[in-house]
Amino acid sequence: MARKSTPTRSSSSGGGSSSSSTASNSGSSSSAGTTTTQKKGWSSAAKGTVIGTVGGAAAGAIISKKNPGLGAVIGGVAGGATGYTIGRANDRKTGRVQK
Repeated sequence: MARKSTPTRSSSSGGGSSSSSTASNSGSSSSAGTTTTQKKGWSSAAKGTVIGTVGGAAAGAIISKKNPGLGAVIGGVAGGATGYTIGRANDRKTGRVQK
């Protein structure tokens, strides 16, 4: 446990001069630990993936009139990949992801 040092003042009554000394804290060391705080919530990559998948699936189903199920799957995959790429780039800009 680290001790807190307090300055000690002594004054003499005769000359009007005062001196101050500070007690040193020898023998103990304090280490300032660096802790990284984990950011909470969804990353931009996750949000982009979900939004891109839903939007791409909806667009694919609307565009493909003969087979809307296949269009939804293809559009969802393409939209999800695009959304992830854009969201990941945003995470890099904000510093949430290093590389």
